[in-house]
Amino acid sequence: MAKSKVKKNKLKTLKGALKRFKVTGSGKVRFRRANRSHYNTSRTTKQMRDARANGVACKSDEVMIKRMLNVEGV
Repeated sequence: MAKSKVKKNKLKTLKGALKRFKVTGSGKVRFRRANRSHYNTSRTTKQMRDARANGVACKSDEVMIKRMLNVEGV
């Protein structure tokens, strides 16, 4: 008697998270820092320089973000 396969539902990726986050090859989650798009004349050069670097999510947030992106191994 052949075993019947149970179909699993496919999980949908949250599109907002897909646009905001990127998972690196080592599994870290990177994102673009805030306060970069407009009204920058009042900000100091240091603030703009610090915002230029991409951020790396902490471990607790990383798990939630990977769930939203349906990344394997979460």
